[in-house]
Amino acid sequence: MTPHFTPGSPAALGYRMPAEWAPHRGTWLSWPHKEESWPGKFEPVPGIFIRMVAQLAPHEEVHINVLDEAMAADVRGKLRRADVPLDRVFLHLNPTNDAWCRDHGPIFVQRGSGGGVEQAVVDWDYNAWGGKYPPFDLDDVIPVRIAEEFGLPLFRPGIVMEGGAIDVNGRGTLLTTEACLLHPNRNPRLGREDIERHLRDSLGVTHVLWLGDGIAGDDTDGHVDDLTRFVDERTVVTVVEEDPRDENHAPLRDNLERLRAMTDQDGRPLRVVELPMPHALYQDGQRLPASYATFYIANGVVLLPTYDPARDEQARAILQGLFPTRRVVGIDCTDLVWGLGAFHCVSQQWPAA
Repeated sequence: MTPHFTPGSPAALGYRMPAEWAPHRGTWLSWPHKEESWPGKFEPVPGIFIRMVAQLAPHEEVHINVLDEAMAADVRGKLRRADVPLDRVFLHLNPTNDAWCRDHGPIFVQRGSGGGVEQAVVDWDYNAWGGKYPPFDLDDVIPVRIAEEFGLPLFRPGIVMEGGAIDVNGRGTLLTTEACLLHPNRNPRLGREDIERHLRDSLGVTHVLWLGDGIAGDDTDGHVDDLTRFVDERTVVTVVEEDPRDENHAPLRDNLERLRAMTDQDGRPLRVVELPMPHALYQDGQRLPASYATFYIANGVVLLPTYDPARDEQARAILQGLFPTRRVVGIDCTDLVWGLGAFHCVSQQWPAA
């Protein structure tokens, strides 16, 4: 594959990244197949993806990267048996190393309005969270393959970045963390100002907000989508842990205090809504990064990972109040999170043009 990159930066050409709640054309997924990502517990994982597709397909297209025709036939069969209509599900022969499409998938940016919207793809370098899980060569070229299939301009900023490391409000403000983006296993020659410049140039943002550390068990070095998410232009939800004995208590309290002092791109204070953490979840003695912040916002529906009957409904009710025009659907992710991620980590939105 010989990629055809567009010269210049997206921002200089008028592109920006829309917020996740903006209208979607569809959602991108990469079908799970790497059993080592869920050691001893892979069997239930495809079924969780089927439940995701079943919730998404009534509202938008679902595009799924698969290894080959055999996997495509298997996925179609699973969807049919689950009575999922296939008219809005599209399978693409784009081989992947793993299923974490938020991080290896395309970042869509767009410019224009009304009937004149143009889209492009940002292709960051991808190194599997600091080289932790080789090989990752197939994942790294997924944005190129998708841009070429749909004839979209392709930009290559030349830095390592993952989609789960950022969250935007679509109006110029971006959230990220120091723990992840300043970690030397991504871009060791870049400082904070360099990274902010790349984010502004790549995504059309003007205002970068930095949180601190991530949650326990997170192998991404602190992705923001485990912590804090925009739910409208000025409102964020952020997870908190009330138990001072829990290792998440102090870092999440620090992030909460930072957020309370932050403003948006227009200098207006953020509205900060607290979201509980589930009780600590372990697998084979390992603390898992179970968090309600890894919800996914689609057209008409919000997919909420659930883990803890004692707190699931509290989290669902908070989000339902913030998304009155969407139905918040909880799906058990106690098996999925053994792969160290949940719904937001396996999905990537495709904005409507």
